[in-house]
Amino acid sequence: MVVCVCNAIRESDVRQCARGGCTTPCQAFRSLGCQPKCGQCASYTRAIIADERAAA
Repeated sequence: MVVCVCNAIRESDVRQCARGGCTTPCQAFRSLGCQPKCGQCASYTRAIIADERAAA
């Protein structure tokens, strides 16, 4: 599923970033070589990261 339409970032990309140590959406974007644009995906990205951190 696409999380960020502006940057074409998928949920699996965000989960991989979280597993790699990213704790915020901004860190995930940076690790993917992108920048947040409109911000609509921030809350969902934050939830995905929290989910991965809870599972670890």
